[in-house]
Formats: sequence, C-alpha cells, structure tokens
Amino acid sequence: MMSRRFEGRNVFVTGAGSGFGRRTAELFAAEGARNLYLLDYKQERLDAVAPVIEELGATPHLINTDLGVMENCAEAVDQALAIDPKLDVMVSNAAAWTIAEFVDMTDTEWRRVLSVNLDAYFVMGNRAARAMKDTGGGVILFTSSIAALGHGRGFTHYCVAKAGVAALTKAIAVECAPYNIRCNSVGPGPADTQQSVDLAGEELMNKWRTEGFPVVPANRLASVDDIAHAFLYLASDEAQYVSGINLIVDGALTAQTYDVPES
Repeated sequence: MMSRRFEGRNVFVTGAGSGFGRRTAELFAAEGARNLYLLDYKQERLDAVAPVIEELGATPHLINTDLGVMENCAEAVDQALAIDPKLDVMVSNAAAWTIAEFVDMTDTEWRRVLSVNLDAYFVMGNRAARAMKDTGGGVILFTSSIAALGHGRGFTHYCVAKAGVAALTKAIAVECAPYNIRCNSVGPGPADTQQSVDLAGEELMNKWRTEGFPVVPANRLASVDDIAHAFLYLASDEAQYVSGINLIVDGALTAQTYDVPES
C-alpha cells in the first residue's frame, strides 16, 4: 500500500509534462498531495498528464508557459498562490539544451539554456521561498545533474547552468534555514527520458534498454522512478534534517575513475 506522506499538501512541479517531472508529480498525487501545479511549455503534455493526476486523487492545475522568460516564472508562482497561499513543495525541474562546441556556441544558445536551467530556478525558488517564509516553511527542490560535477563536450552552457543550480541549492539552504525552508537538488546521471531519446534517437535508446548501458557501473540508464523517488524522499519529513545537498543518482558513474586497459 502506498504511504501518504504528502496528505493535503500543495506541490508545484515544472517540466511536469514528461520524464522526471511527470513521474514526480504522479507520485506526489499517489501519496496524498491535494493541489498539484503542473507547468510545462507543451500544452498537449499537460493535457495528457492531468487525468492521471486526477485519477490518483489530486487536483491538477495546468500552467502552460515558457520559463525562458523570467516574468513568466514569477507569474506562474503567483497563479498557484492565488489558488492557495500555502505552498509546501516546489520542484523546479524543467530543462532546455542544445548541442554546440564551445567555440561555435552562439550568444543566443548560451542565453536560452542559462535562462531555462538557471534563471528560472532562481525565480521559482525565490518566489516559493517568499511564500513559504510567510506560511511556516516548506521544501524547495531542483533538478541538477552530474553535469554539475564536470564537463561533457558540446554542453558547456548546460554544465555551467547545472553547476549554478548546485551552488544555488546551498545558498537557499543556508539563507532560508531560519524560516524552516529546506532546499536540495537531485543530480541524475544518464537517464531513460524523452530528452535522451531526442538526443540519441529511439534506435540507440532501445539498444541501451535491452543490452545495458556499460558507461555506467550499474549497466543501465536511470529510470524516471529512480529520480522521482529521490525527490519524494527529499521532500518528505523523513529528510527534515537534510538540506543543501546535491543528491547524485547515477548508478555509481561519478564514483568511478578509470579501469586499467587490458592491452
């Protein structure tokens, strides 16, 4: 039987139309959340997830907007607070990316990825913290990445943004602790999501699903459940003394250094 750790709570999830965000929203609903504010830039994805959330017993509130514009981020939080001034959990998860070598990267590519992956996280966290301060506290969660720990060629903007998210997590945790606000991030490794399909293609993804993903010591991609359950733990009262961490969920990928070549 599913536990009810979030009975009656209000939860905001960005990037809720697919992948980590959708599964995280579903689990919050299954564990008793009352209002789920679901934000995505694709309306069709929101329309698809809404009935699932309803069936699980929560009320979905759909917000279709582009988080690349800071004003949109603030307005989205205001929409939620107009429904109920108590915001218990903010999960800022939405992401954007392009692939570009550093020397070829345009200012527009840099600005877009930083806007969605860092600026929006600041605004969502900042506005959530203001509301939580006035209502007794809450939990702010971010999707970081193992990209925060190093570099992958072609992803300079993304890696820089995710390193910023990890730093922002610590800043909020320290500054907002007096208001009973905790802040943590989850850093996924390679995962089986639509974003990965967009990057690698369906044929290659199917190969990794069936034959394994040997780059990772666990020999598989992260599932959306792997990441969603990490978010729910960090949001729960079981983690009430956990704040300021970037919880890496990567099948031991970043724990590994190198293997001695056989020849």
